[in-house]
Amino acid sequence: MALFISSLNTGSNGNCFYIGNADEAILIDAGLSCKETEVRMQRLSLCINKVKAIFISHEHSDHIRGLPVLAKKYQIPVYITQHTLLRGRQVIQPNLIQSFLAYIPVQLGNLSVIAFPKKHDAAEPHSFTVCCNGVTVGVFTDIGGHCEHVIKNFKNCHAAFLEANYDDEMLDNGRYPYFLKNRIRGGNGHLSNKQALDLFLGHKPAYMSHLFLSHLSKDNNCPELVYNLFQSHSNGTKIIVASRLQETAVYHISA
Repeated sequence: MALFISSLNTGSNGNCFYIGNADEAILIDAGLSCKETEVRMQRLSLCINKVKAIFISHEHSDHIRGLPVLAKKYQIPVYITQHTLLRGRQVIQPNLIQSFLAYIPVQLGNLSVIAFPKKHDAAEPHSFTVCCNGVTVGVFTDIGGHCEHVIKNFKNCHAAFLEANYDDEMLDNGRYPYFLKNRIRGGNGHLSNKQALDLFLGHKPAYMSHLFLSHLSKDNNCPELVYNLFQSHSNGTKIIVASRLQETAVYHISA
C-alpha cells in the first residue's frame, strides 16, 4: 500500500504536510488558514474527511495558525504535547486534544505515527515519521542540527520533507540583524543547505525515492540554488523543492 504525500505549504508563512493512504490520512502542522487548507486540498483532489488527526510539531505560529478552526470544523483530533499546547495558547476543544510521547507509536488505521525529539527553540519540539505497510515518510523541518534522533529516523525513510532553510553566504550578507542570524544558525534554529546536504549524503538510505526540500527562507535562500546543489548529488532520489507559495503535487511513495 502506497503513501500519498504533499506539502500544502512550507515556510515562515505557514507549514502543513499531508500524508495518507487510500483510506486515512494525517496532517502534520496546521499553519495555513482553514480556508486555504481546504482550497489546496481540493485542488489536489484530497478528501479532508479522510484526515484522522493533526499532529503538531511545536507552537510557533507558522505551524498552528489554522489549527483551532480546522480542528473544530471537521472535529479532527489534535495530537499535541502539554507544553506545546500551553505555550501555543490556542483554544482547542478539550475533547479533541490527544497527547503523544516520543517513540510511542500512534496507530490510526493502517498509519503508524512516531514522534521524536529535535533541536529547536520551542517548548517541546518534535518531528515525525509516518509508516504504512513497510513504507516510511519523515518530516524533518525546524531543526537546529541533525542530532542522533534525526539521523536515526532519516535513515529509515522512503521519502522525506527535509529543511534546507538558508544559504550560509546569503544569510551572512543579508539584511537580518545580528541576533536573528545567530538565532537561525545557533543550533536551535534551522538547517542550512550545507547541513541538510550533509545529512542527505551521510545518512540517506539507498531506497529513498523522494526528497522534498522544505522551509526555505524567503530572504536567505533560492529555490534554484538549493535544487541544483542537491540534484548534483541525488543519485537516483527525486528532488522536489516545496514552495512557500503553493502546494506540491501529490506523490505516491511505495517500497
